[in-house]
Amino acid sequence: MSTPQLRIEVAAIDAFILRLFERIDEANMPWLLAAGSRLREAFGPALVDLVPSYTTLLLHYDMQQLDPRRARELIVSTLTDLSPETRAGGRSHSIPTWYDPRVGPDLEPLARRKNMSVAELVQRHSQREYQVFALGFTPGFAFMGLVEEALAAPRLTTPRKRIAPGSVGIAERQTAVYPVESPGGWNLLGRTPVRLFDLGLDGYSLLQAGDRVRFEPIDHAEFIRLGGDDTPLETLP
Repeated sequence: MSTPQLRIEVAAIDAFILRLFERIDEANMPWLLAAGSRLREAFGPALVDLVPSYTTLLLHYDMQQLDPRRARELIVSTLTDLSPETRAGGRSHSIPTWYDPRVGPDLEPLARRKNMSVAELVQRHSQREYQVFALGFTPGFAFMGLVEEALAAPRLTTPRKRIAPGSVGIAERQTAVYPVESPGGWNLLGRTPVRLFDLGLDGYSLLQAGDRVRFEPIDHAEFIRLGGDDTPLETLP
């Protein structure tokens, strides 16, 4: 397991990027969670926001309570002798997913490119537990990984203009669910009826950095029973 090497970069007059690692790795998250926990406690009410990503934390602080020099000193002292979280961070989620070409137009083409059946592709995508690395792009969009090398696929050369909410896709060695309708260039495999972004949720997002996710294959009848919308992508109004 690699150990973090802290580098502090100025992001704004009242914010720092704390770079702990240089490479994306599932082993980074216990260190990032531990750093986040320590920083929240150390900064207390002077902390405005703390945003984790693959290898970094974005720390936004209140300049009325701390000047930049003191904030930097507090970061260094807080993260000295950092140890990774030993408990499993975040929550576990099972995301029911209907894998089907009607809502996953890249399912069959990707299977052909990978020289495997659709059933094998679905089995291999759904058998793995994925870690949420970061949220971004659109509200509630969780970047998850790592997809096994055999399923990795580049983004589409020309992104689609409209992706339906709940669409499940792969890009390189990451997987994600589109929480709201948006453009997108990921390879779409299917769709989930689960709402990932909702103003009624704590933090508005079902998934948070450090959570763990498995995709559970379901049939069309179960998808509809759970409230899914099976409108094909090309016929979206």
